[in-house]
Amino acid sequence: MSMKASAARRPAAKTAAGRARKVGMLLMDVDGTLTDGRLAVLPDGEEIKSYHVRDGLGILLARMAGLRLGIITGKVSKALEKRAGRLGIFKLHQGILDKGKVLRDIMGRQGLTAEQVAYIGDDRGELEVMKAVGPAAAAGDAHPDVKRQAHYMWRAAGGRGAVREFIEFVLVAQGKWADIRTRAQEVRNFKP
Repeated sequence: MSMKASAARRPAAKTAAGRARKVGMLLMDVDGTLTDGRLAVLPDGEEIKSYHVRDGLGILLARMAGLRLGIITGKVSKALEKRAGRLGIFKLHQGILDKGKVLRDIMGRQGLTAEQVAYIGDDRGELEVMKAVGPAAAAGDAHPDVKRQAHYMWRAAGGRGAVREFIEFVLVAQGKWADIRTRAQEVRNFKP
């Protein structure tokens, strides 16, 4: 069923766009979401991940629009610390097995309700968080259980601009996209 078709059958507050209007913070997974899920392991054990520049620019646009951003991931990576710092994501939670607990801690510290938080993920480890937030999104190549739980399904696969796609969806729903598109000229020299 298409997004338009499913949205037409539900009250406005329950549609993906209705949920997105209330968002003040976007939380996301990394492997399979910000990356395509593949890891290259060096002889010293350090992992190499590949990030898409479209997602990086999307994160910058979300910040420009005043949205708070955070990452909750089960893995620990020095490369992710650098990437998150470069993108201005300072709410970085690595090595997390209980993502639901971290979500509750973040909401408490930030003074947010579940409706004000969006989550972007791709695999079963995200299900508890996806059930607890306003809009939940799934990558086009996400696990079938995650797709069933999602309010919004990306066309793009994880690590291929999917985070950017969801950010644009949220900004359009909030009526911020036209202004952000215009202000994006400010970031000409930004290298996500």
